Amino acid sequence: MSERFEQFIVDLLAQCGIEVNGPRPWDIQVHDKRLYRRIMTQGSLGLGEAYMDGWWDAEALDEFLYRVLVNDVQSKIRIDFALAVSTIKGIIFNRQRSAPAEVAEKHYDRGNDLYERMLDPRMIYSCGYWREADNLADAQEAKLDLICRKIGLKEGMRLLDIGSGWGGLIKFAAERYGVTAVGITVSKEQAAYANDTRGDLPIETRLIDYMALEGEFDRIVSVGMFEHVGFKNYRKYFGKVSELLTDDGLFLLHTIGGSLSRSHGDPWLEKYIFPNGMLPSPRQVSDAFESLLVMEDWHNFGADYDRTLMAWEANFHAAWPDLKEKYGERFYRMWCYYLLSCAAIFRARWVHLWQIVFSKHGLKGGYRSTR
Repeated sequence: MSERFEQFIVDLLAQCGIEVNGPRPWDIQVHDKRLYRRIMTQGSLGLGEAYMDGWWDAEALDEFLYRVLVNDVQSKIRIDFALAVSTIKGIIFNRQRSAPAEVAEKHYDRGNDLYERMLDPRMIYSCGYWREADNLADAQEAKLDLICRKIGLKEGMRLLDIGSGWGGLIKFAAERYGVTAVGITVSKEQAAYANDTRGDLPIETRLIDYMALEGEFDRIVSVGMFEHVGFKNYRKYFGKVSELLTDDGLFLLHTIGGSLSRSHGDPWLEKYIFPNGMLPSPRQVSDAFESLLVMEDWHNFGADYDRTLMAWEANFHAAWPDLKEKYGERFYRMWCYYLLSCAAIFRARWVHLWQIVFSKHGLKGGYRSTR
């Protein structure tokens, strides 16, 4: 049986232009032949865990995974127990609401030292906008300014950032546009960092779940947080946004999204990187905001996430000598696999990055798109 598994995977990879133990950067180097059975029985979870265990390597890991993705190899592996379990859990449970802080504890609170070395100076952990940028810092500033321009931010407005991370966006908005702002997060490390570094700006970051927030805001943004909401909660999420937004306000949702409606995330990413994470589809989003908000603009620049992730991976790799004693070799392999596999997913256009602008009742005279 093991030999049959091996031949099946070798032939499958050959159809993708990948040679086992071949000479090219994207060719896979197999160090342990148990890999083949692991892939056949555990799919993407088995592939990722085997990489963490050192069973295989690829010099250009992102390019290897890109070729696997564009040739839809996963659909040809018919038994994937890990995916089946993830699907069932997504249907039965609502972990995004029963344990909303789990992703903060396991991911965003890993260590500010890690994120300070990996991200740009403003600590922005979402897709940059590379249209006219040639480095990560400029791409992130361009993204922040794009958001502010899309929502027509003006001096004196009150801004809310749902899932505000380390406070980079609200700091930028206060500095450049003269607004007051509130950011909310469920990460203790993010909240502490954001408040410790805000200086004299009229902003604050609160450690609070979005459903518990009260008040009224002229503009609302949510950047890279919707991926943690869960499909069972989309309707309540948009209802809460509508409740918090002024009648003439605008809301911008910045989220990763997928082309297909699903009830689960990727098994490996769920287990090791983003517990309970899942990506919305266009249909799931549109069903959720119907009758609550008016969609004014939908912008997809998902290809820019590939470049952002590669920049993060380069920063992480360069910083590793200073981080390795604290985090260890298995973490290094896990984190590289996370960043490079996600880059490959965006490169293959399996997933996207959307910025969607909403009004409460439809803007009088219409909305002018900004790019």
